[in-house]
Amino acid sequence: MRRGALAFICWLAMAALGTTAWPPAVQAQTSEPADASANPWAPLAKPQDKASGARDDKASIKASTDKIAASPPPPPPVDPKVLQANAWTIGLASGLPEGTFMRFGAEIARNLNDGDRLRVMPLLTNGATQNITDLMYLHGVDVALTNADVLEHFRKVEKVPNIARKIQYITGMYITHLHVLVRADITSLKDLEGKKVSFHTRGAGTSVSAPILFQRLGIKVEPVYVNNAIAMEMMKTGKLAGLVNSGAKPVELFTRFKNDYGYKLLSIPFDKFDDLYVPSVLTADDYPGYIAPGEKVETLGIPVVLAVYNWPAGTDRARRIHRFVDRLVDKFASFQQPPYHPAWKSINLAAKVPGWTRYWVAEAKLASMIDDVGKARQGRAPSSTRHAGKAASAEQPSRPR
Repeated sequence: MRRGALAFICWLAMAALGTTAWPPAVQAQTSEPADASANPWAPLAKPQDKASGARDDKASIKASTDKIAASPPPPPPVDPKVLQANAWTIGLASGLPEGTFMRFGAEIARNLNDGDRLRVMPLLTNGATQNITDLMYLHGVDVALTNADVLEHFRKVEKVPNIARKIQYITGMYITHLHVLVRADITSLKDLEGKKVSFHTRGAGTSVSAPILFQRLGIKVEPVYVNNAIAMEMMKTGKLAGLVNSGAKPVELFTRFKNDYGYKLLSIPFDKFDDLYVPSVLTADDYPGYIAPGEKVETLGIPVVLAVYNWPAGTDRARRIHRFVDRLVDKFASFQQPPYHPAWKSINLAAKVPGWTRYWVAEAKLASMIDDVGKARQGRAPSSTRHAGKAASAEQPSRPR
């Protein structure tokens, strides 16, 4: 009984501390029966609720089960055909169906595609400005055609930090020409003051070049952003006074149009634009329906570049671009033959683009090409031949994007 009293005192102490379960040591020491009928203090104690403990265990098991059920199932094994089909694809952001960019994108694909070893896919886009946005953010876009002045737009208007380091170029392309097409009653750029002028679709290169044009000339026009194929129809009824369009001459949008409305092309002075553009001339040979024989229209030339995101070595996209660059350079001579666009003949792969940085893969390829030319003149084997096996092993594709 003395031991029972001592146990009761311990229980009271535990109750004061908020703990009513009997410690194992006390349970082991007491000889009192475990059933409540033999223990007079049992009604005062808070016995462990076995049913409550069981419920807690069940709740814990259920929570774990629910967590497992909510976990996503493991991904199914990838079909080898899927891997093969995606291993060497290149997304080339091009332009609108009626634009020059789309034609060049299609010609690049036609010349470089080689089954599963390389598949260039030209993409329909709004043009030069959207192409850079897609190059930075859109999955599946590896290379893009754009205008050189677009980088300035992203630097000063979009304010993208380090844009010149993020977006680089593989090669300069042709010179695109700025066209200001107006109705018959417009005789000069100044006549467009206060009038509605199409700046083409938002995202097109013209949507960047046109504001620069009128801002620097100090002419305030009312910009309208509409596809220029539609703009030419709107000019018929006077809804628009003119349009601005950039493209390699001759622009098919104009040459396919039967000019029964007296539309004409206006000259643009070069003196306010020498930091961004190059001087250019349009003639009757380019646009017989718009320019009289013997006359010339002075305009601005905008360098076009084949742009790429600055992916570091060892990445999947860098490997794809490496193969693309190799084929572009190796097969470049065939671009300068029919039936490819005549502007290919004016492209110099080694020419630098002011304000842009050449992508390291392209820089290395051009250096190798120049080195091979020098060695060929000296009668030595070109480096591309001696290291062909090494280059092929480095080109093994990684996972598809």
